[in-house]
Amino acid sequence: MDPSSQWESLAAFADGVWLCQAPVRFLGLRLTSTMTVLRLADGGLLVCSPVALTPERRAAVDALGRVAHLYAPDLFHHRWLGEWIAAFPEARVHGPRGLARKRPELRIDRFHGAPPEPAFADTIDELPIEGCRLQETDLFYRPARTLIVADLVHNVGRSAHAWTAIYTRMMGFHDRIAVSRVIRWTAFTDRAAARRCIDDLLARPFDRLVVGHGPPITTGARDAIAAAYGWLRA
Repeated sequence: MDPSSQWESLAAFADGVWLCQAPVRFLGLRLTSTMTVLRLADGGLLVCSPVALTPERRAAVDALGRVAHLYAPDLFHHRWLGEWIAAFPEARVHGPRGLARKRPELRIDRFHGAPPEPAFADTIDELPIEGCRLQETDLFYRPARTLIVADLVHNVGRSAHAWTAIYTRMMGFHDRIAVSRVIRWTAFTDRAAARRCIDDLLARPFDRLVVGHGPPITTGARDAIAAAYGWLRA
């Protein structure tokens, strides 16, 4: 069975963490995109990297509680953000500054790097990856010791789709947890700043890892990220 198939519908991953995956195509690749729902201390929900809002997904999220926050983690995981903003107009929208230029039609209430969000206190740590064109901010969910990333690393496994398999082999993330070579070669503009951010991220006590593309990881997550960024931290 495809290891990602269990996440086709919104399902519990850890205490206070739910995942849902949907097919996505990019550059002819056939991948999945992961949406994460987190329960905050006040009972409200944060939806990170939302996927297409179907009636079934809306019902599943509504059953969990009130959507209080919508989160775009970087400059690429925002495709369906607009329809979630329309469906949940009272939710507070968070995103990178560059998204305002890329998607000027979107309402963004708080940019990454702004003063801390009070609703996240003692529950979510925002971890920006500075010195990177992706403008990614990852989330450490303290209650379940879970790290949520967008494109920091991929975990797509062995694709049965020929072009996807060829591309992932060329880019160094076929059947392994790794960052794409194209991101490694072109996205990092300040490696010293990025190195400090990766070191800070790895200092968090996370056991689980949710990736933007591919199934989540329940064990060995910190070692996997450390290995994926050995080239940067050496």
